This record gives sequence, structure tokens and C-alpha cells, in this order.
Amino acid sequence: MITRASTALALALVLTLGGCGALGLNDRQANVAANEARAAAQPRRATLWDLFSKNTDANVTVRVNKYIWNASLDVLDFLPVESIDPFTGVIVTGYGKPPGGGRSYRATIYVQDPALDARSLKLSLQGPGGAAVSPETVSAVEDAILNRARELRIADSKL
Repeated sequence: MITRASTALALALVLTLGGCGALGLNDRQANVAANEARAAAQPRRATLWDLFSKNTDANVTVRVNKYIWNASLDVLDFLPVESIDPFTGVIVTGYGKPPGGGRSYRATIYVQDPALDARSLKLSLQGPGGAAVSPETVSAVEDAILNRARELRIADSKL
């Protein structure tokens, strides 16, 4: 004996299977369409070459001033680099003594803008054990970094 539930189930099955053929797509076209939809839904993988393209994605574009970045590494070359991240513009160093100096320092440099400008550079210096460093010393190191960045820029324009 056929019940209403089995009739409804059979009708739903017939309608579902009938709807599959109503699109007019054969199996190959359906597979191609499914693959294209899947590929469009997946995020694009970044490559090393994306750094050099005119891409505006902040995840693959370096947004720091290369002259300040290189000048920071030049001026503070006596400090061992602990971590470096060109995407965020942060350089963290370990403790080291400047040539001819007796006190050791560590630095955190933040290059926050692509402009060759004093506002693009943020510098934090610490003495032994995290002791504070005088503002005059920090200012002198910032000035040395900015002067070196300008020298690098001038040398680059002569090429």
C-alpha cells in the first residue's frame, strides 16, 4: 500500500532529478562551470614577483622608504638584528656597543611611511637592562639616520 509520505518522497525525487536536466548542460559543461566557480572562489596566491608589480594590495606591497630603511641598517650596523619586517617597517635589534663607546644599546626602528621625511622614522633606544636613553642621544641617532638617507637618495639620483 502506497502512503502519502512515500508518494511525496517519490515526487520530490522525480522533481529533483528532472531539474538537473532542465539546465541543458551536459556533464562536461557542468564540470567546467563547477571548476571555474571553484577557482574564482579561491584566493589568489601571492608570489615574490608581486612585490615589484603595481599591486595596491597592502599585504604584498612594501610601504616603507627604502632610503630610511637602508640608512637605519647602515647607521646602526653595530647592533645585531633580531627581527626585521619590511612589510610593517619594523627593525628590532639586540644589544651592542657603538664603536668607541662604552655603553651598550638596543634599538627598535619603525619606518612608517614611504616619504623621505622625518615623520616617517620612529626610533626607540634602550640602555642596558632597558634603561632610558637621553632624548638628545635619540635625536642624534635619528639625525644621523636621516642624513644618511638623504646621502643615499642623492647618490641614487646620480645614477
